[in-house]
Amino acid sequence: MNPTAGVTETLARYLVAARFEDLPDATRTEAARSLLNWMSVAVGGCRHEAVEIALAAVSPFAGPAQATILGRSERLDIMNAALLNGISSHVFDFDDTDQTISVHPSAPVLPVLLALAEYRPVSGRDFINALILAFEAEGRIARAVTPAHQAAGWHSTGTCGVFGAAVAAGKLLGLDETRMCHAISLAATQPVGIREMFGSMTKSFHPGRAAQNGLLAALLAEKGYTSSLQGIEARRGWANVLSSAHDFGAITDGLGAHYEIARNSYKPFACGLVVHPVIDGCVRLRDENNLVPEMIDRIDLAINPVVLDLTANRTPRNGLECKFSVYYSAAIGIVAGKAGEAQFSDALARDKVVTELRDRVETTVDPLLDKDQARVKIQLKDGRVLERFVAHAAGSVENPMTDAQLEAKFRDLAAGILPDDRVRHLMTLCRTAEQLADAGDIARAARG
Repeated sequence: MNPTAGVTETLARYLVAARFEDLPDATRTEAARSLLNWMSVAVGGCRHEAVEIALAAVSPFAGPAQATILGRSERLDIMNAALLNGISSHVFDFDDTDQTISVHPSAPVLPVLLALAEYRPVSGRDFINALILAFEAEGRIARAVTPAHQAAGWHSTGTCGVFGAAVAAGKLLGLDETRMCHAISLAATQPVGIREMFGSMTKSFHPGRAAQNGLLAALLAEKGYTSSLQGIEARRGWANVLSSAHDFGAITDGLGAHYEIARNSYKPFACGLVVHPVIDGCVRLRDENNLVPEMIDRIDLAINPVVLDLTANRTPRNGLECKFSVYYSAAIGIVAGKAGEAQFSDALARDKVVTELRDRVETTVDPLLDKDQARVKIQLKDGRVLERFVAHAAGSVENPMTDAQLEAKFRDLAAGILPDDRVRHLMTLCRTAEQLADAGDIARAARG
């Protein structure tokens, strides 16, 4: 096949034909882990100020109560529920990540799947199949334009996640090949997300809006709304307009032979993935040497170039900005010995002990380091020097979180939002989603 022709149609043909029965066991298992992890952050983020503001803004104009706002008592129409749950699941920056393409794959996709599953009957098998295929679409399309797309300033979770959302909805709606093409191309014309917004509430708006846009694309296509059949690859299509370089083979090669979800990873720390190796190294040195901030003269970090591209904020003013400060991240790893959502608060952003240690952190860029690697060197006031090389950060594909760790993360984030028995029930539903007769039970169990 000519690699510059028929990309959208080839992808659509595969997606329409792909069956649950053909999925490998390991792929289905990873889908359940992705669902469990995403649900934990969606419930955990449901009371964040960004969610409260967005809910107040859209509620007066919302349609009938069709879908749950996870962790809350409110229900909205499926379009606005997808938006709110996308925001909620990404506002902590604690959701899953494919580091090779800088995409948080679940945040634009699962809000759509759960909203539709509440609105119309969806089996667990169809739910999991649609989830995996949505990851295929957004992951492969992102891979085709990485790194040029991101270098231009686009936030791939929004710009590529919209394809995942459209495919997820399109698969559940039973679109044929032509309508799936239209849905993908309708998604292509709705890119959202620029990296300037990192560190603000708007970053979490990106996957929420991508979910909403992708759902609309599939609903329009279902009714016969037409679009280009080459929305990705045409001369003025998505890839050429939004990126200076692309490899369309990344989209079409090996469909059904390997799965994007195998590259998914889950965060033990509630911040940008690129600073995880720094936190990992600092926490390990702290614990191994019983360090306290008063013992430390300075901290020197050797990091991949992308770290300063995304997290160079030396003086973050609030919790959201702290998530994009490698200096704060190193300091909080020493001060707290962990970096969950509680460690990225507005109060800690101004804490004297944290800020004084933060100001003693220095960075050096090393292009030979991978994005999940770092070297941490701590100079103590007594003259000792402590060093740690992090080859693969905690939570990476090579050093993944265990099922037990994911469940502990879920319990921690859901504490005070859902009762303990409901949390246990919801985790069971996520782990066994493919066995459910009605996948809508997952969302209903997450009502506050």
